[in-house]
Amino acid sequence: MIESLIANLRARDVVSSHEAQLLSSIIVRQRWIAADEDLVKEGSRPTYSILLVDGIAARYKFVEDGKRQITALHVSGDFVDLHAFPLKEMDHGVVALSPCHVALADHSDLKKVTETEPHLARLLWLLTVIDGAIHREWIVAMGRRSKKSHMAHLFCELLLRLEVVGKVENSSFSFPLTQLEMADVLGISLVHLNKTLQLLRDEKVLQWTKQTITVLDLERLKSIGEFEPGYLNLRVEPR
Repeated sequence: MIESLIANLRARDVVSSHEAQLLSSIIVRQRWIAADEDLVKEGSRPTYSILLVDGIAARYKFVEDGKRQITALHVSGDFVDLHAFPLKEMDHGVVALSPCHVALADHSDLKKVTETEPHLARLLWLLTVIDGAIHREWIVAMGRRSKKSHMAHLFCELLLRLEVVGKVENSSFSFPLTQLEMADVLGISLVHLNKTLQLLRDEKVLQWTKQTITVLDLERLKSIGEFEPGYLNLRVEPR
């Protein structure tokens, strides 16, 4: 169940067999979540954190008029709410955007790990730090990039994150979001989304068909999205 998590961590640092076994011992319960079902509800006080084994999930907030803003996308190998361990109360929701297979780590077990395994504690901390780095990139993209550049940046990011956990084949990856959900990610109307997507199709840099994204010209897509992957911290070094 934790192969994708270990791949995620080993893209950033060495993970010993002892550490991998320890994670396996505390992430043992699993669940299957239907699409559109909440993994975590805003205002809840979870006693465990959720590892996404397979599928796509999203953090989100609603505003007063009922519109939803998606603030993060999570893929295989991500802890969707590791920060709930120290924060206690969730200030946003997490929803499954596809059928999701998840595994649970009790906070009591995470507490023991962080108190007795300092290196593993730093690696788990690193995951939350990277979440923050991704949020900053999303804020910059939403506030300062064109929607065409914003969309290109997002697909570059997802391609790289999914490559790390072995979910990309021939520059293609599963992307089961509806166009309405994608509009919630970018914070635009459905009409604007379709126009923006068509711009990227016209440049022949990607295809979005049958719940699959295929990147046709990665270098051009990176250029359009002004994508620099440093914020994902994909270099193996001591932490």
